[in-house]
Amino acid sequence: MSLRHIHLMTQPPLKAAIVPVTPLQQNCTLFWCTQTMRGAFVDPGGDLPVLRRAAQQHGVTIEKILVTHGHIDHCGQAGILAEELGVPIEGPHEEDRFWIDKLQSDGVKYGIEGRPFEPDRWLVDGDRVTVGDLTLDVYHCPGHTPGHVVFHHAPSKLAIVGDVLFQGSVGRTDFPRGNHQQLIDAITGKLWPLGGDTAFVPGHGPMSNFAHERRSNPFVADSVLAR
Repeated sequence: MSLRHIHLMTQPPLKAAIVPVTPLQQNCTLFWCTQTMRGAFVDPGGDLPVLRRAAQQHGVTIEKILVTHGHIDHCGQAGILAEELGVPIEGPHEEDRFWIDKLQSDGVKYGIEGRPFEPDRWLVDGDRVTVGDLTLDVYHCPGHTPGHVVFHHAPSKLAIVGDVLFQGSVGRTDFPRGNHQQLIDAITGKLWPLGGDTAFVPGHGPMSNFAHERRSNPFVADSVLAR
């Protein structure tokens, strides 16, 4: 059998689907291990029937829920979904506990049902999370919120970055305990070293890759930061 035939028969180890949820159109990511068809939701902020249908449609058994940070549109209903599915929650970093504690009151503000929860595992920089046969690296990237984390699957060259970085923009830092310099340091010090060909799913809007943002992002392009 030639290598060409082997290549054509090989499944990528990870597949993913983006499901925008809540009135804030937050990108919830459903990803799964193609070997086991076991998967996870990253940031299931709301619209749970839509998320359950997406998992069913792709034939994925949800194994856990991952959370990048404590904002209502990202995790307002993570606790409800975890309870319904009987699965654990991993993330974010414990510095975001104060955000999670006020999910109910923040939900009233944004018209989203929010429920505080206690993750089964708070994450720190250098941790790893597993889903099926996949292993993702965890990077603590504060600035938008103090406990924000990013998930990276190196073999797929894919990062799920929440509200740290967007196509053409970066996360807001005017929230309580936000810090613009920390955000810039996290992007340049933690994300750029993952490689320009790494694609990323942002918390809102279209995907991009790190090389494109280093060329053209008005906040963190190399040419902008060199000034």
